[in-house]
Amino acid sequence: MQFTVSQEILARPLQLVCSIVERRTTLPILSNILLRAHGQQLTMTSTDMELEMIATLPVAVEEEGTTTVSARKFLDICRALPGTATINFSASDNKALVKAGKSRFSLATLPGSDFPDSEGASYQDQIELPQSAFKALLDETSFAMASQDVRYYLNGLLLEREQNTLKAVATDGHRLALGSVETASTVTEKSAVIVPRKAILELGKLLSDIDDTVSISFSQQQLKVELPDIHFTSKLIDGQFPNYERVLPIGGDKEVIAQRDELKQALSRASILANDKHRSVKLNLDKNQLKATVTNQEQETAEEEIAVEYTSQPLEIAFNNAYLLDLLNAMPDSKVRLTFTDENSSCLITPFESKFIRQYVVMPMRL
Repeated sequence: MQFTVSQEILARPLQLVCSIVERRTTLPILSNILLRAHGQQLTMTSTDMELEMIATLPVAVEEEGTTTVSARKFLDICRALPGTATINFSASDNKALVKAGKSRFSLATLPGSDFPDSEGASYQDQIELPQSAFKALLDETSFAMASQDVRYYLNGLLLEREQNTLKAVATDGHRLALGSVETASTVTEKSAVIVPRKAILELGKLLSDIDDTVSISFSQQQLKVELPDIHFTSKLIDGQFPNYERVLPIGGDKEVIAQRDELKQALSRASILANDKHRSVKLNLDKNQLKATVTNQEQETAEEEIAVEYTSQPLEIAFNNAYLLDLLNAMPDSKVRLTFTDENSSCLITPFESKFIRQYVVMPMRL
C-alpha cells in the first residue's frame, strides 16, 4: 500500500484515533492502529476492545492496501514533522516506510487481518443533535461521574430517552448532576443506557461547539456516535443505575439566589486554606447574605461574604467545597438558585432561569 498526505490534514484525526490506544496491553496488535487506503481515502482505526474509533480523511492513494503500525510511534513521527510537510507512507513485507522531505522512518508492521474486527450491532434508536448541544449536555453533567468505584455502574453516565427528551445523569454517591436536551425525534417507550467513563471523556475531546449534526445510536450492548469524519463506538455498562429521581430533593422552603461568578470566586478564594483531605466549607445564611468559612487543621481561617437574595430563617450548613466548585464551573448560567430544607438535607442547585433543564444535588457534610 502507498499514499501521500499533508501533515496538517493527518495530525488531528491521527491524534484522536491514538487517544484510546492503551500504552500497556497484553495483545501487541492493540498497540497498533489499522490503516486502510482505498479510493482516495485513508481510514484509521483503533480499539481497546471496549472503545473503537475510525477516522476518515482524504489522501492521494498510489496503491490500495491495509496494514497496522504502532500508534504511538506513528503519532510521534507526525507531530515531530513541520505542518508544511508532505508525508509519503508505503508498506510491504512487514515494514512501513514514512518519508517526509529528507526524513525517513522505517516501522515494523503487523498484518491488518490480525486487527480485531468490530462486532456488528443492531441499533434500535437514533438521535440527531447539534454537536454543541450534545457537548454541553456532557460537559454539564459528566464531572459527577464516579471513578474506579466498586459500584461499577456509577463509573459512567446514564443516557435516558423519554418522549422527545435526552437526559444525562451522573453520580458518585455524594453528588448528582442531571441535564436534559430536547430532540427532534420522539420515542414511545422510556429507555436508558450507561456509557463508560472513558467513552464520555473521549467524546468530550471529539465534540466541538459548532452546530454540525452528530448522530447518536443505541443498541443493547453499544453506543455509536457519528461525526462527519469520525465514527466512534463504545460498549455499554451492564448494570442498574440508581433511581436518581428519588435523590432529587423536593419541598425545600429555603431559597438562595446568587450570582454564579460571584459565588464561585468567593468559594475559590476560601478554598485556598482548605484541608486537602476534607475540603469542607461552612455556609452561613442570613437575610440577603451568604458567608463561606473554611478552617484547616492549623486553625487558619478564610471567610468570604457575598450579597444574595435570601429571606428565610438563618441556616448553617457544610459541604465539600470541591463539589460546589465543580458544578458551578460546569454551569453556564449567570444566576443560580440554591434550595435547602435544613442543615442535614441535601441541597438542590439549579439555574435561576430554567430550573428543570439542569439539576444538581450535593449532600451536606457534618459540621
